Amino acid sequence: MSTNLEEEADEMMMCCALCGTAQADDIKLKTCTACKSVRYCSIKCQKEHRSQHKRACKKRAAELHDEILFKQPDSSHEGDCPICCLPISLDQSKSTMMSCCSKVICEGCYHSNEVRITRGSLEWPTCPFCRHPKPKSEEEYEKNVMKRVELNDPVAMLQTSLHRYEAGDYDGAFRYVNKAAELGDAGAHYCLSRFIYEGKGVEKDVKKELYHLEQAAIGGHPRARYNLGIDEEGNGRMDRAMKHWIIAATLGCDDSVDALKDSFKDGLLSKEDFAAALRAHQAAIEATKSPQREAAEFASELNFT
Repeated sequence: MSTNLEEEADEMMMCCALCGTAQADDIKLKTCTACKSVRYCSIKCQKEHRSQHKRACKKRAAELHDEILFKQPDSSHEGDCPICCLPISLDQSKSTMMSCCSKVICEGCYHSNEVRITRGSLEWPTCPFCRHPKPKSEEEYEKNVMKRVELNDPVAMLQTSLHRYEAGDYDGAFRYVNKAAELGDAGAHYCLSRFIYEGKGVEKDVKKELYHLEQAAIGGHPRARYNLGIDEEGNGRMDRAMKHWIIAATLGCDDSVDALKDSFKDGLLSKEDFAAALRAHQAAIEATKSPQREAAEFASELNFT
């Protein structure tokens, strides 16, 4: 049965959905950009077929959207440390962005570099990744970041946006975060959704806020995914909410685990699915650990390098 449906779908893609004109060297068919399931020989045929195709198109477009939205990302938006190649912790206090190269370095590699510098009696600290001298002042730090911004570095743009936001320059913050989001940065999409939600530097717009939350979630942002779950819960669509929370929990999101726990207590989530989510969450947390990172955390507690 499924084979026949696939054959019918393939045949539909070989000719115009309205007039049946087949593709040839002098006739190029254009695919429907929304559902990608039918093709047309002309704009005229597409417009005339719209009334017949509208319902099926909308349904298929929603299915394609959900396929992308609910796909489990390979990792969180933080990615891996470029030095030890282990996942960066979601706890941002356990990593540092270097202004010279915009690389986010885990606390373990950062601490190891500090130890190397101390033991080698080096004159001035350098970046653990590119070995560029560390900035000697806040002004030099900002100059380094702006150099990266001029190179269209989305990480530097997001950092600049956050600094502008903290300084109360909401218009400037929006410009930089919007550009970073256009370049595909998941963290920027999430921050942009918050700017829109708060209406700072940009008008409030629920649809745009949701769009950027979804783009952030697709890019592996656990907090964005958790917020989408909260939104779906508010709309009474608990099946979709739990899908979001399971994906976020698998990326190491603690709040999503708590949400799943409540769902399990309410009888909305099976014991097997809850247990699987807990195991995946624990695996994500364990993946961010290493002896070097533990040593860095211990040194930080002692305020000793």
